[in-house]
Amino acid sequence: MSARTTSSTTPEARSLATPEARSLATPEARSLATPEALLRRLDWQVLQRLDGRLQGDYRTAFLGDGLDVADLRDYQADDDVRRIDWNVTARMDTPFVRQYDEDRDLTAWFLVDRTASMRFGHGGRTKEDVANELVTSLARLLSHRGNRVGAVLWNNAVEQLIEPKSGRIQVLRVARHLLASPQPSAEQMPLTGLLHAGAGVARRRSLVFVISDFLSEPGWDVALRRLATRHEVVAIRVVDPQEIELPNAGLVVVQDAETGEQMTVDTGNPKFRQRFADASAEREKRIAAASVRAGVDLFAISTDDDLARSLLTMVATRKERHRR
Repeated sequence: MSARTTSSTTPEARSLATPEARSLATPEARSLATPEALLRRLDWQVLQRLDGRLQGDYRTAFLGDGLDVADLRDYQADDDVRRIDWNVTARMDTPFVRQYDEDRDLTAWFLVDRTASMRFGHGGRTKEDVANELVTSLARLLSHRGNRVGAVLWNNAVEQLIEPKSGRIQVLRVARHLLASPQPSAEQMPLTGLLHAGAGVARRRSLVFVISDFLSEPGWDVALRRLATRHEVVAIRVVDPQEIELPNAGLVVVQDAETGEQMTVDTGNPKFRQRFADASAEREKRIAAASVRAGVDLFAISTDDDLARSLLTMVATRKERHRR
């Protein structure tokens, strides 16, 4: 298979310019699984393994101190500054923080990135596949206990808005839209668009999951921080190992996930692989720094990971941080 090239730039240099947008292979055909089949498989592979291990813990794990303000207390050195009640602090001339009680009924929103870069993967498993399984599993866990779940599916614009409801039928509705093929989009919009859309539809304080690969133009940290000032936000980054380290596969055709442009590169060249690794490491640093600026923990789940084990690790990490 030949690649389109230009005389002014080598394929190697052009690939290194935006390594996060390059794919090692054409995307696999989308799964033909029905929502019922997906949910049934996840019940066996993920949900039954979590049953009993999150009982009584899932609300605290996802919500931290809850959502409803119950009381105020003096600020302590290790408190999250986002919990400071600035009105009371100004009146009393000393810092006070809010303490919360959990809502009896929770509303959870899933903000799901479905842009072209999410269709990257290897071994027949893409980042989009992982996102679909993750959203369906979490929606099932939450709605099973009477909570309402809704979703905003984003593909450079709001592709689908699913209003929050509870029950198994709602989970299947979300899964059906996730399994539908994303509509082609000529316009490239940054991740901030999804975050702004989520802030617009989540009218009351909610639990918000942001699920993306976070391969976007800079600036999403500002929108994420604003979202977190009103809602409890859990950010989950879906990654693929071949975005980080290029395998030695000889001459391969790579494709830009956003534009469809293709070219041939020599992955057997150690200098090329090193430059790719350096560029990827720099990108990872930028994403990590942005999440710190946003004040939101960013959890990573790989296409190679076991989903149930990853969820348990995420829950344990959140619980530990909330105890500090």
